[in-house]
Amino acid sequence: MTMILDNVSLQAGGKRLIDHLEMTIEPGQCWFVYGRNGVGKTTLLKTMAGLQKPDSGYIVLDDLALPEWEPRELAKRRAYLPQAQGDTFGFTVMETVVAARFPYQTGYLGDSADDIEKAVSALKRLEVFQLAERDIRTLSGGERQRVAVAALLAQDTPLMLLDEPASALDLSHQASLLGLIRELCRGQNKAVVMVVHDLNMAWDVASHVLLLHGNGFWEAGKREAMMCTEKLSECLQFPVQTVLHGDRTVFVSY
Repeated sequence: MTMILDNVSLQAGGKRLIDHLEMTIEPGQCWFVYGRNGVGKTTLLKTMAGLQKPDSGYIVLDDLALPEWEPRELAKRRAYLPQAQGDTFGFTVMETVVAARFPYQTGYLGDSADDIEKAVSALKRLEVFQLAERDIRTLSGGERQRVAVAALLAQDTPLMLLDEPASALDLSHQASLLGLIRELCRGQNKAVVMVVHDLNMAWDVASHVLLLHGNGFWEAGKREAMMCTEKLSECLQFPVQTVLHGDRTVFVSY
């Protein structure tokens, strides 16, 4: 599953966000999108998910332009995790995750054994299976975020788009999420695109990085080329340094 962004430009409220973006996402790659608030990270992910159109340019998924995909078929190929979850009704955690299997369901037969199996597996992987019968509205912020990631995992698509998936997670669950992303990309050859604000998380997991500088300017490439202190400091408009902790590179800003 390959996604190509061809000359994509994005605006919001008359503000230039991204100009003429050229980017190819291949199986097994993990892209981290980084930049200051308001530079277009969320807008880009929504556009890549097919939820809104670019102002110019094209996005192609496996040789077919994004608007040409039938919605159910598109949902089998890309999954999208937004920043916030809107929980109006009192569904259980299990019902919420099984709902992510909707693209695979046919007729009036309801949830299949495979749907239930994938939902249970995802809940266990995110360490929230014990919450399966809880009303989704009663969860803490961190619990709700892990359930959202579990639903994304149960959808079982070759391309996953995640907008700040580590928000509200404590340190141990952030580490668990990083392990999951590694497994998806390196073990299952899935493609992942994530918006993050944590440089150390990006350095630990990313294969590629997209830096959004604002005013339309962007840079994209392999992690080592993009995550030098000069580029990061320019992108953030704030000084970034690296220190060595044993054999590990750690990013600090001050």
